[in-house]
Amino acid sequence: MRQVCFGIDIGGTAVKAGLFDAEGKLLDKWSFPTKRTEEGKDIVADAAEFINGKIAELKLQKENIIGIGVGIPGPVKDNGDVLELANLGHGYFNIAEEMKSRTGLNVKAGNDANVAALGELWQGGGKGYRNMVFVTLGTGVGGGIILNGSILAGSNGAGGEIGHILVNEEETVTCGCGKRGCLEQYASATGIVRLAKNILEESEEPSKLREADEISAKTVFDCAKEGDALAMAVVDKACHYLGIVFSHIAQVIDPEAFVIGGGVSKAGEILTENIKKHYNKYVMTTLKNKEFKLATLGNDAGIYGSAKMILSTIGR
Repeated sequence: MRQVCFGIDIGGTAVKAGLFDAEGKLLDKWSFPTKRTEEGKDIVADAAEFINGKIAELKLQKENIIGIGVGIPGPVKDNGDVLELANLGHGYFNIAEEMKSRTGLNVKAGNDANVAALGELWQGGGKGYRNMVFVTLGTGVGGGIILNGSILAGSNGAGGEIGHILVNEEETVTCGCGKRGCLEQYASATGIVRLAKNILEESEEPSKLREADEISAKTVFDCAKEGDALAMAVVDKACHYLGIVFSHIAQVIDPEAFVIGGGVSKAGEILTENIKKHYNKYVMTTLKNKEFKLATLGNDAGIYGSAKMILSTIGR
């Protein structure tokens, strides 16, 4: 029987799991609600129970299972130590040891954004590159950095926290991270809505945004595509901050490409082209005209990256 592995992506509302073959083909996938009790530790027990159930249901032989890759929202050290389970409770524990003791399988764990970056590099918008920066623009701004095909996790597994790079020292509103003036406050879906509301308050200029029942990031981009001046100004400001941050990152790691995912990325070319415009304005000449790509795996990026992570341990 061919060898297989599991990729798991633990999120705030749902746990996604996929079964892959050794070549990276997704054979099946599932999801179930996240159990938010016991400082997040029940999440691990729940995920292990689910995997054990699938092994029994699919009549898989454990000797043919390479292992389990797990992406989790928080800093994860290379040995599996979880320093903080973001938004799901706090507690220091070793997720790799916990999962292995409950399943009997080899386990490799990583930060969810870093793992999603690896997934996009492997089978998504970053395919064909070896050095890539992945940015997710959703409720918040997450990121992952891939160098020479491997995740740049850092000493505490907290590498790639792109969303909390300072871009505005004058900001008075506090970010969710406790700082002020973070990229996330301007380029996330919620940040874009905040920018739009601020612009509408400061200007009396007519705008289709004023006619919307509820302003969302999608509303802003849709109006901008139709030529609405205030909506275009909001998009320009968000992309201005993204361009600044990307230029700083490029001057440190010199990636081949930036891959952009998350709900905001559905805006498409208006987003990537505006980011590129501002990026080229702020970056040094040698690093101009990088590739700006849209992510393609959507919500499956995490399970793909988790699978790749455990597959990469073969032969070590």
